[in-house]
Amino acid sequence: MTTTAPHSVPENERLRRWRLVLGSAAEPALGGLTGADDSAIDRALGTVYDSARGSGRSGGDRSGSLGGSAPRVARWLGDIRTYFPSTVVEVMQRDAVERLNLTQLLLEPELMEAVEPDVHLVGTLLSLNRVIPETTKSTARMVVRKVVKQIEERIASRTVAAVSGALNRAARTSRPKPRDIDFDRTIRKNLANYLPEQRTIIAEHLVGYGRRAQAVHRDVILAIDQSGSMASSVVYSSVFGAVLASMRSLRTSLVVFDTEVVDLTEKLADPVDVLFGTQLGGGTYINRAIAYCQSLITRPADSLFFLISDLYEGGVRDEMLRRINAMKESGVQVVVLLALSDDGAPSYDRENAAALAALGIPAFACTPDHFPALLAEALNRGDLRHWATDHP
Repeated sequence: MTTTAPHSVPENERLRRWRLVLGSAAEPALGGLTGADDSAIDRALGTVYDSARGSGRSGGDRSGSLGGSAPRVARWLGDIRTYFPSTVVEVMQRDAVERLNLTQLLLEPELMEAVEPDVHLVGTLLSLNRVIPETTKSTARMVVRKVVKQIEERIASRTVAAVSGALNRAARTSRPKPRDIDFDRTIRKNLANYLPEQRTIIAEHLVGYGRRAQAVHRDVILAIDQSGSMASSVVYSSVFGAVLASMRSLRTSLVVFDTEVVDLTEKLADPVDVLFGTQLGGGTYINRAIAYCQSLITRPADSLFFLISDLYEGGVRDEMLRRINAMKESGVQVVVLLALSDDGAPSYDRENAAALAALGIPAFACTPDHFPALLAEALNRGDLRHWATDHP
């Protein structure tokens, strides 16, 4: 018996899509395109991808280019926004910058206003921070601010709720309200009152979560690797840092590093200022960054240290491991994030990650959506290795 998929694509539409993917070299086998829209879509795709098509995989010999013409770039940006959804537009913009060295896309105000802002575009902007002309910087900040606002809307309320809940639960009381009873601790405290014949425990002593007054209860330090591969993590970490800095119950510090260490804590009131204070690219001296962050710690037992890095150390590896272990042994809750982004599995130094794991320091990647829950678990000094296993 033959069945037909309920949402099967008609044969002519399937051939049309393959023709758009493969380019004009596939016309003898798949047929040509019809209509002005298909021709415009084909030109927009060919501008970026025909050079790849011509590499031998499809047999074509054309090469894609936007040339040096700003009007042509502007028209191309308008075309892709017309014919493709925003998620595809973001990918095509990123590919244009990478494949065609389209730095002019990011250096001219009129073109900047036409792009579809996303995290990766912000990362590219930050890497060009030192060469963006003054006439374009205000437009670049506008683009970055738009992306920052989108991220804040996505994560801010959940982060504040997670942190507040974690800190409230950390305060214990012997006269809790029913909603604040910590049943696990209450049962453990009253095990001596177990009545076998009734198979129950008499809870003479209640243990509950208290509600803490507004004061600084935890110190949080974010140390962010600003090497080029960490671009998305820098963007998300900076926004999280600004959200945490807005909470009175936390004292938040934010440090970025490559071969040098820069403390951007004073800029945390505005994550856009933080981002433009970074400089993506260059080497990585993690040991130097940890040494600086150690100097910020005055209450080890109440401190939470996040190292956000792919762990490719350009400095003294053994000293880096010694310092981070000393920080942990002093009572600091240490977490190493190999990435804080939506970019999938990151590339990282597996030898250093394994060495940290041997010291009892978890090292794993985390998405922005999971970070509030991770933060709450860390503030409660939970088992983060178990948490990471449950949140792959």
